Amino acid sequence: MATQVKIKVEDLKLWYGDFRALHGVDLDINRNEITAFIGPSGCGKSTFIKTLNRMNDLVPNCRIEGTVELDGKDIYSKKTDLNNLRKNVGMVFQQPNPFPKSIYDNIAYGPRTHGIKKKNELDEIVERSLKQAAIWDEVKDHLDRNALSISGGQQQRICIARALAVEPEVLLMDEPTSALDPISTAKIEELVSQLKEDYTIVMVTHNMQQASRISDRTAFFLNGHIIESDVTRKIFTNPSEQETENYISGRFG
Repeated sequence: MATQVKIKVEDLKLWYGDFRALHGVDLDINRNEITAFIGPSGCGKSTFIKTLNRMNDLVPNCRIEGTVELDGKDIYSKKTDLNNLRKNVGMVFQQPNPFPKSIYDNIAYGPRTHGIKKKNELDEIVERSLKQAAIWDEVKDHLDRNALSISGGQQQRICIARALAVEPEVLLMDEPTSALDPISTAKIEELVSQLKEDYTIVMVTHNMQQASRISDRTAFFLNGHIIESDVTRKIFTNPSEQETENYISGRFG
């Protein structure tokens, strides 16, 4: 089966005021794959991932040029429905950020805002999403507990379940394990590897071992440019660019 491009980015440039954060980025992101972004701090990885669901719209003095196409449609077109875009392209952040509500209400929040009100439908969505996020067995007997009262690793899986509850097509993850312990990190990595069967996943990671373990393709960012993007195995064993080789071998970063 030919790999299909889910997101196509062409000549994407981004400025915060006078500061240019991205320089003409081109990248294809394939459906049902995990694409990892690596590179030193401040190189544009997190800025770039937020362009994929227009989270940068919320930043003052942010200006963007170029195109980002989701299934062939430019998400920066004036016709784009932002609510719909962010439903289709979900986001999980670095720090777990559950709402100060019950576990149930965290997961039901998105479906309710999209018009689902019947309790039996919400019950099904909550159970399905928590199962997909591999946390159902841990929380099913106390769904009325405040989501802030559980461990950080569990909170992050609640946030993943919350993102999955509205049935997105793409899941963006900005360093989703950097605030977690090794056991929670391993659980999230295992979960992400399973989720790619149903979703396209884009992950920023500061952890090169993580990128090499779970991603299909890797893009190396440096100073707002993509220096190289390729199949992960090639990036880590036989990179084409000297800068990639230097970063991966720990000469800088």
